[in-house]
Amino acid sequence: MHTIVLATFNARYSHASLALRYLYANLRELRERSVIREFVINENIQQIAERILAEQPWIVGISTYIWNAGDVAELIGILKKVSPETVIVLGGPEASHLPHRVDFSHADYIISGEGEIAFYELCRDLLAGMERNDRFIKAPTVDLAAIALPYDDYDSNDIQNRYVYLETSRGCPYLCEFCLSAIDDKMRYFDIDVMTAEFEKLWQRGVRSFKFIDRTFNLKLAYANRILDFFLAKDEPYFLHFEVIPDHFPEALRGRIARFAPAALQLEVGIQTLNPEIADNIHRPLRLAKIEENLRFLEEHTRAHLHLDLIVGLPGETLESFARGLDTLVSWSSGEIQIGILKKLSGTTMARHDDPFGMVYADTPPYDVLKTAHVSFEAIQKMKRFARYWDILYNSGNFTRSVALLWPEGKVFDGFSDFSSWVYGETAATWKIAQERMARLLFDYLVDVKLFDKEDVGRAMAADFAKSHGKRLPPFLRAYASEESSGGEAVQGSASTKRQSMRV
Repeated sequence: MHTIVLATFNARYSHASLALRYLYANLRELRERSVIREFVINENIQQIAERILAEQPWIVGISTYIWNAGDVAELIGILKKVSPETVIVLGGPEASHLPHRVDFSHADYIISGEGEIAFYELCRDLLAGMERNDRFIKAPTVDLAAIALPYDDYDSNDIQNRYVYLETSRGCPYLCEFCLSAIDDKMRYFDIDVMTAEFEKLWQRGVRSFKFIDRTFNLKLAYANRILDFFLAKDEPYFLHFEVIPDHFPEALRGRIARFAPAALQLEVGIQTLNPEIADNIHRPLRLAKIEENLRFLEEHTRAHLHLDLIVGLPGETLESFARGLDTLVSWSSGEIQIGILKKLSGTTMARHDDPFGMVYADTPPYDVLKTAHVSFEAIQKMKRFARYWDILYNSGNFTRSVALLWPEGKVFDGFSDFSSWVYGETAATWKIAQERMARLLFDYLVDVKLFDKEDVGRAMAADFAKSHGKRLPPFLRAYASEESSGGEAVQGSASTKRQSMRV
């Protein structure tokens, strides 16, 4: 039995909650009476409540995010009905900002902000019989040198089966209005010597996949270089993920990135928009010439896998503007391009754009934009389908030759938009479309609608399948496999890409 249960719903089983491990690491004398219990969204909520209450806890602390807010609300409602004496404490981004857009009224306490110290102090007081009248607790910013680090609390199952998340800094100097990081606009860093010692301990325990959650990894050059040097000194294969800003890659950093082996380094590059006027609207720094220069360097001189982000529905942006951005980004990089729909996160200042730009959002998580003065509801829905099909065909890296036939003249957005509309008309579906079925749809569209030569399309698709780790050819492509499936030149009109298929 445990006095304190720390719980959350992760988006996937492969994710491990860094937040819960921070709370657990800082419970001091209460650690021995505490336990972490992690679940996955869309599990049976009553069964989860049963598992939590089986611990007979006095206090249940739940980490709350945009992806699990609905599940959390349902869970705390059940817990309070079944065990009203159990104290429920919520924290995390979705609980930290008022007014709440999900009903968290069943929670006894809400901790807003960094909870490592505030949660411990609340639990200590409650277990000592002290009453706390402050239901909404505004936690002060913690001293990073004074809190316990959570990395020893990744267990052997985490190391073998889940991502290990790390952070070496907190905050972000930029003020992008769609992002919660803009709230904490001062950068704070953990001691680099302490952090590299933590990396070494994890390495010795067998960790080979490190995902860093720092918002601006490459901002402080000396710090970033120390971290990269640590891993460059290792001989065994490993995987690193960093979030980087696109306009800051000095020569010393470039030289190190160029040394990483294929499939060792993934860089998540926040682009969001390539329209300077729109970027200015939302306080997003945008140095286009420098961004292009850096992306071309990463593309041509490194083996890093790039994950680039673009957002649909930003205040003032039209689909035509978004289309130009996508066309440009594809011409600069063959990396993965994540197309996201704008979300109005709690705690951001996006509401100031609602009236001037006709912004209308869903009232339930993830609070995605429904329409704007410049993009209709119908167009937003089409872009959601566009993004889904784009993931299957483009971001998968499995159709590099054949998908490029959709835009032989470089009009990426127009070509893929027409295909997306056709696919939805044929299937009325965006999910549960197997890769083989999508391949058949692409083949039929290129041959029957775009009137490409069947032999050219078949050879390109057979070569794509063969390149994707020797995947078995679908029956309809076997007749075209003789020449291109062993690797050759792409058919005329396709774009040359070198995207890597790798674990993300």
